[in-house]
Amino acid sequence: MSKTAIIIPARYNSKRLQGKPLLEVQGKPVIQWVWERAIQVKSADSVIIATDNEKIYNTSKSFGAAVEMTSENHKCGSDRIAEVAKRHSDFKYIINLQGDEPLINIDCIEEVINLLKHDENADISTLLSEITDEKDVNDVNTVKCVKDINGYALYFSRSKIPFERNEGIAKFYKHIGIYGYKRGALFQMTQLEQPDIEKAESLEQLRALYNGMRIKTAVVNYDSIGIDTIDDFNKFKMLAESK
Repeated sequence: MSKTAIIIPARYNSKRLQGKPLLEVQGKPVIQWVWERAIQVKSADSVIIATDNEKIYNTSKSFGAAVEMTSENHKCGSDRIAEVAKRHSDFKYIINLQGDEPLINIDCIEEVINLLKHDENADISTLLSEITDEKDVNDVNTVKCVKDINGYALYFSRSKIPFERNEGIAKFYKHIGIYGYKRGALFQMTQLEQPDIEKAESLEQLRALYNGMRIKTAVVNYDSIGIDTIDDFNKFKMLAESK
């Protein structure tokens, strides 16, 4: 039981952009762009797309991906990947790679894996990038993180954290939505009830922190481009076509 798996949750019924995994750029659906990045990660033994939608399932099969159907009732991506991980007893490290991050940096995925493997105290790993634009600091769609001296997350919020009573001192960090889980930690977190802070912020990682789990972070020089809206998709399309 020592394999590392990247599992890519992909659902059709997104509230803000329905069917986004199947939107095409240069003849390829978004989910294929993500999968093609994931299969280049040398530390990963398996890459699996996890979906509750037959169209996504069939499309993923058509470009050669390993794909598994999951329940329609999951509340978050981690619940969906936990269902798949339970079917594979040899997965020790499980990476939750969002299906709407088509330009995710391969080295960043490797970093998430390394954080898990080399820190015995970490239950979960994730990434941060320093925020340099004041607009992002105040944007509720940009999730911020405060970490301790050893790189463990103290809190995540859509609000501006830390609050600046004295300006010009604090650094601000954006959360990049990729997670690594040790097997036991994944099952532990997904079996816990959602605390009020998770419901209020709509951030699943707060469930782990609320229950005393440790999330190890690393700061990377990468700014994620997640697709949540049609404007995000058009931005990705422009970037992809300019390369």
